[in-house]
Amino acid sequence: MGLFDFFRKESSSKVAKRRLQMVLEYERKGLPPNFAELLQIDLRGVFSKYPQFDAENVEVEIRQENGKEQLWISIPFKD
Repeated sequence: MGLFDFFRKESSSKVAKRRLQMVLEYERKGLPPNFAELLQIDLRGVFSKYPQFDAENVEVEIRQENGKEQLWISIPFKD
């Protein structure tokens, strides 16, 4: 990856392919297509009860790493 590759836009075909792969992976596991989004909403509600967490910036992703899918959740602390 070169220095200026960071500024290049990802082609729409690559974005569409990645989204389709994610939908197919969810279907194989019996998860709704918007699983990560629904989980993120639920976690925001739970962590909003605790003042030490920044509930508005909770992130949920399903990532591919080392050939395995992983549920990645980021729950930041407030400054």
